[in-house]
Amino acid sequence: MSQVLVVEDEAAIAELIALNLRHAGYEVTVAATAEQAQAAIDGVLPDLVLLDWMLPGQSGLALARRWRAESRTRELPIIMLTARAAEADKISGLDAGADDYLTKPFSTNELMARIRAVLRRKAPEALDAAVQVGKLRLDPATRRVAGGDVELKLGPTEFRLLHFLMVHPERVHSRAQLLDRVWGDHVFIEERTVDVHVKRLREALAPAQCQTMVETVRGAGYRLTQQVPETQA
Repeated sequence: MSQVLVVEDEAAIAELIALNLRHAGYEVTVAATAEQAQAAIDGVLPDLVLLDWMLPGQSGLALARRWRAESRTRELPIIMLTARAAEADKISGLDAGADDYLTKPFSTNELMARIRAVLRRKAPEALDAAVQVGKLRLDPATRRVAGGDVELKLGPTEFRLLHFLMVHPERVHSRAQLLDRVWGDHVFIEERTVDVHVKRLREALAPAQCQTMVETVRGAGYRLTQQVPETQA
């Protein structure tokens, strides 16, 4: 389930967008100001941001530029929403880093189509594409995992778990979400099973001192981060 952050200061519009997104199966967070939006981004990186141009305080345009300048949010998909329809404004929005631009008023169907298109473009090109987070590198085609120069040995479940976490770095995933995405929702197993495999995954990453990259987020689940403490680097 993709997470969408809606940054819109007009409550009625924000609620309408959020309602339609939830109905389509997205998880939604709403922010009314640039400050709230930045706090949401700092907490959990969404899959996509719907960003209003005109916001109280800092503009959506300035926010987009800021996110594009920071490594953690550089690849964050952004769709600008604005009443500004002039071509010069569209160019400004796209130059600031927006992936797409939608002028108000817009239809729900068009918005959903734009969201699907941007998410498709931003998705990994292929499931067998190699991924790298920090010094961890995983290649699904060869079933190899390395931490720097150290080759790591993972069981099949730990491999799938790490692959999923690496494709969604810095995102917090609940045990239920991991069961659904890694094991498949047709498998009826207990959520505690996730804890066992996370423990095994950390043990497998230890020879390369990458075990701290798999973080426990108390009360929420797990995430993979590249912010490894210097003592573990």
